[in-house]
Amino acid sequence: MAEMDDDELLDALGVEVAPLKVSTRTPREERIIAGFEDILRFHQTHGRAPQHGEERDIFERLYAVRLDQIRKLPEAQILLAGLDSPGLLSGAASIPADVDDMDEDALLAELGVGDDLADQNDVAVLRHVRPHVEKRAAEEIAERTPCPDFDKFQSIFDQVERDLKSGHRIAQRFGQNANIASGDYFILGGQLAYVAEVGKTIRAPNGGSDARLRVIYANGTESNLLRRSLQRALYKDDTGRRLSDLDLGPLFGDTPEPEDIESGTIYVLRSQSTHPFVAEHRELIHKIGVTGGEVETRIAGAEKDATYLLADVEVVATYKLHNLNRTRLENIFHRLFGAAQIDLTIEDRFGHPVKPREWFLVPLHVIDEAVQHIRDGSIVDMVYDLKSARLMVQNKN
Repeated sequence: MAEMDDDELLDALGVEVAPLKVSTRTPREERIIAGFEDILRFHQTHGRAPQHGEERDIFERLYAVRLDQIRKLPEAQILLAGLDSPGLLSGAASIPADVDDMDEDALLAELGVGDDLADQNDVAVLRHVRPHVEKRAAEEIAERTPCPDFDKFQSIFDQVERDLKSGHRIAQRFGQNANIASGDYFILGGQLAYVAEVGKTIRAPNGGSDARLRVIYANGTESNLLRRSLQRALYKDDTGRRLSDLDLGPLFGDTPEPEDIESGTIYVLRSQSTHPFVAEHRELIHKIGVTGGEVETRIAGAEKDATYLLADVEVVATYKLHNLNRTRLENIFHRLFGAAQIDLTIEDRFGHPVKPREWFLVPLHVIDEAVQHIRDGSIVDMVYDLKSARLMVQNKN
């Protein structure tokens, strides 16, 4: 039997080979279709076209501008007619005024989708659009660098991890609430991130507002990326999460819980230790605790206990409370004053190094103010500002 080539063999077996289809679309047309399919998916999810507005999340606003620009493309009506069952292309364009000065490709490049709708063989695109995109990327993306004062934040990360394990905080998919404010916690790339500072508001290229952030990561690094850059990164990261605010629960309620005590006392102590750091800042260093018994009984033998800095303590304030949840109450103080927790190592009676916890560099009048906010429930809106040493309403914008 004579040898047959592949085609002859397939023909003898009765197998029909369909000719390969060669795409007649240009790269630009393919990318227009891909960009429009993203908008269609948004419409399918939300039942409406994407809209402009500061109150919208960043991706909806990007899709809204993209849709406006696609509507302006002369070839879009014919190219996308078979896909546009919702009639999105027939809607009126509502492009913000400041983007009308850009051509189509430059605007889409500004939004980070320039490559999606640009012909890569277009010399004008290579000469003018790409350098602009690279410039914007350099402005937005900040490399992580070692955090020089990470010791101030270590206790915060430790407490947040405990909150997650105990269920007092939960990790939520980023998206429904896209706001980013000082004091927020996120998981990005599997790493716990804390927004320590939000800088001065600046104008974004699309006319919206933006700001530089100081973001501290649990691995001891930090970055100063833009707020919109962090939003985009969290959207793109399938594992990106926002951590809920501390679940304070019913601090004072009528229904008892396992950790509730009928009555108790928040106590504030001042150490009589001769340690140089304590002696220098004695009026500012305080220990905050909660007990269901007598405070005097709790602090008996303080001079022999490393928890109390191996020294006598002075009770400088007490607050009587009823139907309180001890664990949640202690978590509130750790969340509020965690960044002000002192980093001090002393030797116990046996010469072993010990790091006492729950001692904070916080003025007494601020602790008193915090207790008042706990009593009226407004503590959930407060943060402690280290620089000014005062409580402030947390900015959620």
